[in-house]
Amino acid sequence: MTPTIAQSDEDIRRCLPAILALRPHLTPEQAFEQIRLQQANEGFVLAFIASDEPSAPASAVTGYRTLNFLYSGKTIYIDDLSTLPDARGKGYASALVDFVVEQARQTGCQCVSLDSGQNPARYDAHRLYLNKGFNITSHHFKLDLL
Repeated sequence: MTPTIAQSDEDIRRCLPAILALRPHLTPEQAFEQIRLQQANEGFVLAFIASDEPSAPASAVTGYRTLNFLYSGKTIYIDDLSTLPDARGKGYASALVDFVVEQARQTGCQCVSLDSGQNPARYDAHRLYLNKGFNITSHHFKLDLL
């Protein structure tokens, strides 16, 4: 269960079903274009776990990037962590979190952080984060402009 970094268009397209399970407001093409844009301009990394069958969709995916903040220093921020519904409970998300944490250690980051929605559909994810040693350290505030 070793994560793979998505680099080709084919890799990204394999990740889209898992991404869209978390981000249903996007179309596959919108998600694809946004991922490519973030890869080109923001150092976005997309990692996934999939079966050995080349055309099979990824079972789980994470998207992250390295940022620098005054409050936390060099940080890997996890934008997305999603598992296909029929692949949940098999340890894929846990393996992806471990992978990202190891990437953070190897690149000299001071922390790994993420935001997660507050609703019952996210409670399993919250348990995973807490079991991995993450702490709830702030509230995230957002002002929609459109």
